[in-house]
Amino acid sequence: MKELIILFVVFFSGGVFAQNTEYSIVVKDIETQLPIENATIVIMKTKQILLSNEEGKANFMLTGGSNVQVSETNYENLTIRWASLKENEFTVYLKSKNNKLDEIVLSTESPQKILRKIVLNSRGKLAMPYRLKVYVREFFMLNNQYSYYNDGLVNFQFGVSQKKVSTTLLVEQNRSYGLLEKDISADLKGYNLNDIMEKYSNLSYFDPILNPKAKKEYDFITRGHPVNKDYYVMKITPLDKSKTAVDNFEIVYDPLKKLIIEFSIIITPGTLAATVDKAAVGSKNVTRSLVKVNYRLDGSDYYVLSSNEEIAYDLVLKDQVKNIQVRNNFITTNFNKQKFTYSESDVFKDKTLFNKKNKILTNYWNISGFTATDEEKTLIDSLEFKM
Repeated sequence: MKELIILFVVFFSGGVFAQNTEYSIVVKDIETQLPIENATIVIMKTKQILLSNEEGKANFMLTGGSNVQVSETNYENLTIRWASLKENEFTVYLKSKNNKLDEIVLSTESPQKILRKIVLNSRGKLAMPYRLKVYVREFFMLNNQYSYYNDGLVNFQFGVSQKKVSTTLLVEQNRSYGLLEKDISADLKGYNLNDIMEKYSNLSYFDPILNPKAKKEYDFITRGHPVNKDYYVMKITPLDKSKTAVDNFEIVYDPLKKLIIEFSIIITPGTLAATVDKAAVGSKNVTRSLVKVNYRLDGSDYYVLSSNEEIAYDLVLKDQVKNIQVRNNFITTNFNKQKFTYSESDVFKDKTLFNKKNKILTNYWNISGFTATDEEKTLIDSLEFKM
């Protein structure tokens, strides 16, 4: 009987420690007490990567113990010991680097030539075989109403051929649901997943401003990063006299390692207001455009960490104008230099997950690296009855 009791205790203890425990971390500025969005949270044991949402919050599941590393470009890094973690909304406070170094950077070399070197070096660093496990989600809005939603856990295998990066995409799990009673499938427009991931690696977004003629269309200004002394910020804006340039670029980069840390490309409302709307049937008049991409440098590893792309446009039809908006998010949850094995039939060759039949094996969105805001959670939770 004594041996049976001991055996039961061993099994019971093992079962307890093998259980997943859910943790919730809220990241805040130690001085302002405000939440910090897009802080990178790495679970050291599993190498899982998470990002805090606009409420500063991130959720994750963990079996056993692990230290947690929290970082953000404008703040000092922090490592939290597992013993100090609590299960419910553990608040982490980051200290701002607060270096106040946003003065203009002077150089004998033109900013455009500097940018060309940074882009080429970053492109070369990204051009290596590796794979990313990525949580992707997409919202579709028709006439300012949420109309369709999809998300998925996918794997991108990066390959390099003749110095060009290409990707192979495998979908592990996904779900795709309409949010309205009526069928809007004819209006659905989604991002081409392979296409945008390859652009993040090939950095082809910068081709227009690397052209020597771009100096006549854009103004290039480089400043020190306002809080991080290790980075510079290059802003590239259309000149007033320009008739073709509409994009505003902001690039945060490491001037010593010559690597891009993040970039954004935005068409401002003022620029859009100056453009002439096209009235012909089939015309697409852009009302909003945003691309924001973050990269992670971890030792010798350098890869896409997260992205947000948004596009909104008015589609001119014979009898009406439809406003279409699409928002796409990528979040890397795992980086691995190993190749995965697959058969050709497993490769996802379509453009968007809108066209992929649902495949739900687990609640993969709970370990996606992304934590929905309260508003988004309400919307996504409304899909539960369809699953």
